[in-house]
Amino acid sequence: MTCLLFASALLAASLPACRRTPDEVQIREAIAAIEQAAESGAASDVGASLSEDFDGNAGELDRRRLTGMVRLLALRGEHIGVTMGPVSIEHRGARMLATFTVTLTSGSKLLPDQLGVYRVESAWRNEDGKWRCYTASWKHAM
Repeated sequence: MTCLLFASALLAASLPACRRTPDEVQIREAIAAIEQAAESGAASDVGASLSEDFDGNAGELDRRRLTGMVRLLALRGEHIGVTMGPVSIEHRGARMLATFTVTLTSGSKLLPDQLGVYRVESAWRNEDGKWRCYTASWKHAM
């Protein structure tokens, strides 16, 4: 009887560990982490949720250039404000599409023409159990 109670207790304790975070939640958390990392100037954290072959705006910005830009702004002591709008996520087979708006603000001398509100569409795929953004496109929202 004691063995049965012990086994039941062990099984009950292990069940919460078997639950996994839903895919949509993982993507929302990754987008929020990128937002926080960009604001704090943590270039490596910005790149953590991007795939190695990340493509931004059809070749305009790859992972290395994006993290380099965040690193440069941090080294110059410039702060970029990032305000996210609501995130909408849509399943596309084994991939996910996340769309949202983002507002960039700053006193930055490096990026004055690039501040404002953008409409972002990002595509995500699961790489070894972690959702990573492999492509994104953005344009100024009017």
